[in-house]
Amino acid sequence: MRTLALMFGLVTLAVLAPGAPAASPRVTVALATSAYGPVLFDGRGYVLYAFTRDRPGRSTCGGACAKAWPPYILRGPQRAGAGAKGSLISTTRRADGSRQVTYAGRPLYHYVGDRKPGQILCQNVLEFGGLWLVVRGSGAPVR
Repeated sequence: MRTLALMFGLVTLAVLAPGAPAASPRVTVALATSAYGPVLFDGRGYVLYAFTRDRPGRSTCGGACAKAWPPYILRGPQRAGAGAKGSLISTTRRADGSRQVTYAGRPLYHYVGDRKPGQILCQNVLEFGGLWLVVRGSGAPVR
């Protein structure tokens, strides 16, 4: 019984952790209400950030930056959720070959400190030479 409980806990943790692979096709990006107005979230309810140092379609966040701000990696088909525009969702290839989700050309990231769905702990924070900002449904960052 203890083994079963431990297995359930590990599976739950893997499903809820940012960057965990999806078990089935799910929403890639959706719009949801926050303290900053409607902003982009992933299909699990974790907010998505843009980095002002990035160039359209190209991430500049690697190494220590990518440990603190994990790139939102796509592991399946992309799909727009409520309020998101499918035409604005795409991917960019990272140096390791993985596909990072972009929205309106902006590479998207999670913040390692956001531990639960809906949490936004690092809006408008200066780190790694740029600002980290949540993103509106239009693709514009919230300043």
